Amino acid sequence: MTPGAGRGLLRPRVPLDLAARLARSAAVTGEGADLRTDEVPEWLAGRARAHPFRVERVPLDRLDGWSFEPGTGDLRHHSGKFFSVVGLAAEVGEDPVTGWQQPIIHQPEVGILGILAKEFDGVLHFLLQAKMEPGNHNLLQISPTVQATRSNYRRVHKGTPVRYLEYFTDRGRARVLGDSLQSEHGAWFYRKANRNMLVETTGDVPAHPDFRWLTLGQIGELLRRDDVINMDVRTVVSCFPMARPATGALRSDTELLSWFTEERSRHEVSTRLIPLADVTGWERDEWGIGRPDGRFFRVAGVTVEAGSREVSGWSQPLFEPCGTGIAAFLYRVVEGVPHLLVQAKVEGGFLDRVELAPTVQATPENWEHLPAGERPRFLDTVLAARARGAVRYEAVQSEEGGRFLDARISYLFVEADEETAALDPGPGYQWATPDQLSALSAHGHYLNVQARTLLACVNAGAVSL
Repeated sequence: MTPGAGRGLLRPRVPLDLAARLARSAAVTGEGADLRTDEVPEWLAGRARAHPFRVERVPLDRLDGWSFEPGTGDLRHHSGKFFSVVGLAAEVGEDPVTGWQQPIIHQPEVGILGILAKEFDGVLHFLLQAKMEPGNHNLLQISPTVQATRSNYRRVHKGTPVRYLEYFTDRGRARVLGDSLQSEHGAWFYRKANRNMLVETTGDVPAHPDFRWLTLGQIGELLRRDDVINMDVRTVVSCFPMARPATGALRSDTELLSWFTEERSRHEVSTRLIPLADVTGWERDEWGIGRPDGRFFRVAGVTVEAGSREVSGWSQPLFEPCGTGIAAFLYRVVEGVPHLLVQAKVEGGFLDRVELAPTVQATPENWEHLPAGERPRFLDTVLAARARGAVRYEAVQSEEGGRFLDARISYLFVEADEETAALDPGPGYQWATPDQLSALSAHGHYLNVQARTLLACVNAGAVSL
C-alpha cells in the first residue's frame, strides 16, 4: 500500500468521551427533558388509565393457541414460534445438588432490547416506554424503547408494528454505542439470549404518549423504588460502556479472567432437553405444573387483555416462582476502591456452563429445610444484614413479566468486612470492581441477569458504594 494512502480512515477504537457523557447524564437527577422524576408515577398511572389491562389465570389446557404435543407433552404455540415449555435434565458434577429435572422455557430466537439515546441541552436522555407485561407485579412498568422477540417484531401475531424498531434495525438511523448478546434467567430459560443495544440519534424523534425521555440519573432514582424499572431496562443499562480501566483493583483484568476461565473449566455440566412428559419430580394438575413440595416454581396459564400492545389479547403460559428471591452483592472498599464479591454460578440453562452472579442468589424458602452447611454460602450473612445495619441499598424488582408471573427479587448491596467476607474468599468466589464488571458486560455470557440488575444500580447512581 502506498504510504499515506487511506489516511483519515482510522477512528478511535472506543468513543473517548462516551463514559464521561454517560456519567454526566447519571449526575442529572430530579428533572429531565420531558418530566420530573416525581411526576413519573402519575404518568404511569395515566397510561394505565388510558388502556384496558386485564390478566386472568386459566388452566393450561384452556390456553388459546397452545396445546400439549402428543407423545412429548411439550407445551407449544400452534404457530411454532414464540416459545415452548419443554423438559431439562441437568448433571452438574461437584455441586451439593448434582442433578435434577425440571420444566424450562425454550425460545431459540434472539430478541431486541434497545434503548434510544439523544442529547437535550448537552445531556444524554433515554427514550423509555410505559409497557404492560402480564406477569409484572403491577402490570405497567418502564421498559426500553424496543422490547420485542423476533416473532413479535416480525409480526407473527399479525399485530401492529413495533414503534421505533427502525432505529435498531437500520444502521443509517442511529449510531451504535453498545451492542451485545446477553443471557436471561439460566434457571428458567434454555440458552436464551437477547440483543442488548444502546443507540444514539441526533434527529427528531416522533413523540408518543407511552414514551418519555429520562436521564440516566432519573433512571437511578427510579431504581430505588420497587417495581418501576423493568428487567429489560436494567439489563441494557448494565451494558452501558461506563468502565474507566485506569482504576486499580485487587485482581488485574487478566487475573480475573483467568480465575473465571478456570471456574468454567473445572465444572462438569451436562444438560439436555427432554420431553416435558418425562420430567420426574413434577406433577400436572388442572391449573398448572409444579412440585409436590411446593418449592421452586410452577407453570401457570393466563389470558391477557392489553390495549397498548401490538395485539390486544392473547393467552400464554408463565413460570410462577414460589417465593420472593434474594440477589445481593457483598461489597468492601479496598484502598478507596469499591469491590463486589461475585460468584461463578452454574445454572442449567446457561449456554456456557457458568456466569458471574451476585454473592447470593437464592429464594430462602427453597433452602430453609436444609442445615446451614448445605444452604447457599453467605445467605445467612445477607439475611442478617438488616439487623446489623449493613444494607446500603435494597429494592424489590420484578423479573421478565413476559414470561414470569409475579416473579420478584429483593436486590441488595450489603457492606462486609474481613470477618463476614475475607479478601481471599475461597473457591467459586472472587472480588471485582464495578469497572471490571462493566467492561465484561460489553461481552455476552459473562454476567448473569441478576448481576446485571445490580450493576445497573451502580451505573445509574442508585447506590453509592
